[in-house]
Amino acid sequence: MLTRKTILAAVAVSIVGLLLVGQSLSQPPQRGQRQGTEGTQGQRPAGRQFDPEQMRQMMERRIQEQLGATDQEWKVLGPRVMKVSEINRQVSGFGRGGMFGMFGGGRRGTQGDRPGGRPGAPERELTEVEKAMDKLRTTLENTSAKPEDIKKDLTDLRKAKEKAKQQLAAAQKELRAIVTVRQEAQLVMMGMLD
Repeated sequence: MLTRKTILAAVAVSIVGLLLVGQSLSQPPQRGQRQGTEGTQGQRPAGRQFDPEQMRQMMERRIQEQLGATDQEWKVLGPRVMKVSEINRQVSGFGRGGMFGMFGGGRRGTQGDRPGGRPGAPERELTEVEKAMDKLRTTLENTSAKPEDIKKDLTDLRKAKEKAKQQLAAAQKELRAIVTVRQEAQLVMMGMLD
């Protein structure tokens, strides 16, 4: 049976996907692409590119609004909420390459060479869970991989996820200590707290 966190994470991923599709459909055609009957010779300035930092800021602002936190309160709450959110994605498998990695997306490397990344975007250090997922994915792509190699990489991934679960519990405890009862209830509804 799917847990509530898994369902909420899947819904969140779906919503982000729909937002991205909607954004791309509402953008004007890129230079050299055909457009409708308006305009001259199908030429327009290039549309906006997906900006992960802008998306993160929008998500933070939305969470801040849902929690009813002032800007001053958010300076304390924000980093803890986002830490819980990031670790939660790792634990649930919806971090970089999580669910989409099952279907061939979420490739290894820096942000600039994976879906959603931007060429030239600043690199960030991969988490232990992401490294273990990438290693297991590489092993699984090798059709002649030995079962013991797969088993070792799978065990390493499980250990990394278990460590992330412990980090999540600690981060949730820190967050729970500074929120109001109403904010705690909102965070439980969002799947960030138990």
